[in-house]
Amino acid sequence: MTKITKQIIATSVVLLLFIALFEFSTIDTWVQDYFYHADLHQWLLKKDAEIPRLIFYDGIKRLIILSVIVTLVGSLLFRKSSLVQEYREGLLIVVLAAIFVPLLIGALKATTNIPCPNDLKHYGGTYPHITLLTSYPQNFVQTENIRCYPAGHASGGFALLSLVFLFKTKRNKVIATASALSIGWSMGLYKMLIGDHFLSHTIVTMLLAWLTILVVRKGVYSISNN
Repeated sequence: MTKITKQIIATSVVLLLFIALFEFSTIDTWVQDYFYHADLHQWLLKKDAEIPRLIFYDGIKRLIILSVIVTLVGSLLFRKSSLVQEYREGLLIVVLAAIFVPLLIGALKATTNIPCPNDLKHYGGTYPHITLLTSYPQNFVQTENIRCYPAGHASGGFALLSLVFLFKTKRNKVIATASALSIGWSMGLYKMLIGDHFLSHTIVTMLLAWLTILVVRKGVYSISNN
C-alpha cells in the first residue's frame, strides 16, 4: 500500500469520525450560540457589512479564481519552459483541485438539503435543526431544497492545500499548508459569524477538500508514471 493510499484511508476515517461527532453532539449549536445575540436577534457580524464582505467573500473568492486562471494560462503558454516542466505535476494538481473541490462540495450541497444556522427557529428562522441522519418533521412544509451543507465558500480556500504538492522543500510545504488553512478558515469563520454555516460545515469541507486533493494527486502521479 502506497503512502498516498494510506493518507486517503486515514483522511476518510477522520472525516467519518468528525461527521459522527457532530451528528451525536451539540457542539455546532454550542459554538454558534457565541456568534448570535439572542436579545438583539442578530449575528455577531452583519451579512451586509461591506468591508468584511469585500475582504472575506467577494475579494478573496475573486483573488483565488484569478490566481488559478493565471496559473492555468501561464502553464499552457510556457509549457515548454524548464520551470513549468519541473513543476508540471504540481501545477496540474493545483488546477484540478481548484476545479474538483468546489464541484464536489457544490454537488453535496445540492443533495444534503440541510439548513444554515440563520434558517433555524433557534436563530429566528423557520426551519427545524436537521442533520445528515435526521429527517424533517412530517408536518414541516418545504417548498424547495435548501443548500447549506457542507460549506461551499470555504472550499476554494481549502482547495489551496493542493499547493503542498507543488513546492519541493519542507519549509515551502509548511508555508503553503499554513497559508491555505488560514485562507480557508478565514472564509469559513466569516460565514459562521454571519450565520451561514456551522463549525461542522467548515470542518467537513476542509477534510473533503484534502481527500479530493489526495485522490487527484494519486491520479496525476499514476498517469505520469505510466
